[in-house]
Amino acid sequence: MLERFTRPKKQSPIGTYRVDVVSLPEELDFPRLLPIEIQYILKKRADVAGRIRKILAEGKAIGVRTILRTPENILQAIHTVSVHSQANYIITWLPELLRNKHRPHFIREDLEGASARGEDLEKAVETILRDRLRFKKLVLIDEENVGIAAEEQRLMTELSEIIYPLAIDYSVFRVVADNARERTRVAQGIIKALLVIGPVAHILEKFIAGAGKVFAASADDLLAETAELSALRGSGFTWRELAKRGRILLPVFALATWGAFSVEGLLHDNRIILAGVVFGLSAVALSLTTAIQSVFMYLNNVKKLHAAGKVTSNQNTSLLRLALRQDFTNPARLGLLIGAGLAPIMGIIGALSGLMHNGWVLAGIGSTESIVAGLTVLFADYLNEWRFRRKLQKSL
Repeated sequence: MLERFTRPKKQSPIGTYRVDVVSLPEELDFPRLLPIEIQYILKKRADVAGRIRKILAEGKAIGVRTILRTPENILQAIHTVSVHSQANYIITWLPELLRNKHRPHFIREDLEGASARGEDLEKAVETILRDRLRFKKLVLIDEENVGIAAEEQRLMTELSEIIYPLAIDYSVFRVVADNARERTRVAQGIIKALLVIGPVAHILEKFIAGAGKVFAASADDLLAETAELSALRGSGFTWRELAKRGRILLPVFALATWGAFSVEGLLHDNRIILAGVVFGLSAVALSLTTAIQSVFMYLNNVKKLHAAGKVTSNQNTSLLRLALRQDFTNPARLGLLIGAGLAPIMGIIGALSGLMHNGWVLAGIGSTESIVAGLTVLFADYLNEWRFRRKLQKSL
């Protein structure tokens, strides 16, 4: 039922894109206002500025077509390779495939296992390679319908070669970001719901002291844990693997519930700072435990990849770095960890401020995880785009 109400709208199977157009020669006089791809071309090859100005003056326009959402067939191909061959990893093979056409290493068991499930690993790789240059393309627009000459076609080919490094960097960025979003669609829906549900649950403390704390901390944490499990399930982990975590999570949940119930007594005994710490930890105990478990799950998988010769690394520290990078490419996982880490700190701040008897302050502390995680998910796309464009601006 929860998945039904949080499922995002169906995306177009061909992805979505935008086109930035330069159609007047006078636009070249204001380079900072040009699309960043055209700025890149003029920086790398100032000699082509005159040729570009010439075709713009002849009734043509140059468009930069940018894919904003990765097409569904590419995302499905990536998922096939990741789950059936690469132990749910993306960063260990996908960037190299897109940049240098270095194919992921398949062993016989991979190919046979995928085939038994109706999947074709080689075909999936070909799909990714075939469409990897579609993400950013230059197009010549014949605004006056006078026809496109061979010389103009050659210029567009030359310009496309100039922006090739930029186009490949963008394709890597776009595919990795969209794959992370696709693998955590349900989790992100739950987190967005938590952005509202968490504060509402904690406001009940104003009316049901003590019992409200238990409900507020537990309900919020259970939904966050559901989001965690959904994120990992979307990344390819099986329910059997996730069920093994229950042996640790159930005792942690019981301990967190006891901690939330004891907060009222600590406040009554004037042990204010301890009450803030206990409440903050109780509200995020499951998520912090899950975050640690998830890193170890990814670390175990990357060790298997290394043993099979699919990852070239000889140091455990670098394998741990890969596990951390892979785990937190997902905005849902990253947001939950940041929120879980901040909740105890907010509890301490609330205690030191002397406001721990204020129900609204308790609501804010207990909802820290929900609010931070929800905002991280909501703004993940904007942050990723900003970081990528900032990197491009530095290259100029």
